[in-house]
Amino acid sequence: MTETILEEFFNHNLWANLQIVDACSQLSAEQLDSEPQSATKGTIRQTLIHLVNSEYGYLSDLSGMKNPYDGRTDFSFTEMQQILHESAAGYLALVRNPANEHLNAPVHTEDGYTIEPWVLLLQAINHATEHREQIKSMISALRIKPPRIDAWVYARTKNAFIAPAK
Repeated sequence: MTETILEEFFNHNLWANLQIVDACSQLSAEQLDSEPQSATKGTIRQTLIHLVNSEYGYLSDLSGMKNPYDGRTDFSFTEMQQILHESAAGYLALVRNPANEHLNAPVHTEDGYTIEPWVLLLQAINHATEHREQIKSMISALRIKPPRIDAWVYARTKNAFIAPAK
């Protein structure tokens, strides 16, 4: 295995995010903007845009770079995919270099918080997972089968989970 476990977590995060964006791109505007019939808050579109903004937002906090997408609420599906690729590349660049200064000093946010870098990395993964599951729930409520994006499916795409020979 040439990639570290942490790198693979971020690779899965990107893959799963892209699967959700692709599934949502197949929905009508009415479906994307319908009020959910589940315990989630916000529409599919709102949740998806929040997920994409947050992916880059946590990276911006970690890397100290400005988030060029901050506050935007009008992404096309192509732009969402591009932003997710950009943020994934940023996370991977950070975790591939554990000596990186951004991973070895507390992060001071604009609103006054001080956060250890590992917390932001963990939050990026958990936050995306939670919102992907909310979106899947809303898609299911529309009586549409959402994509499977769990680790087993991802591992199969990477040839890292192979069934025994019969």
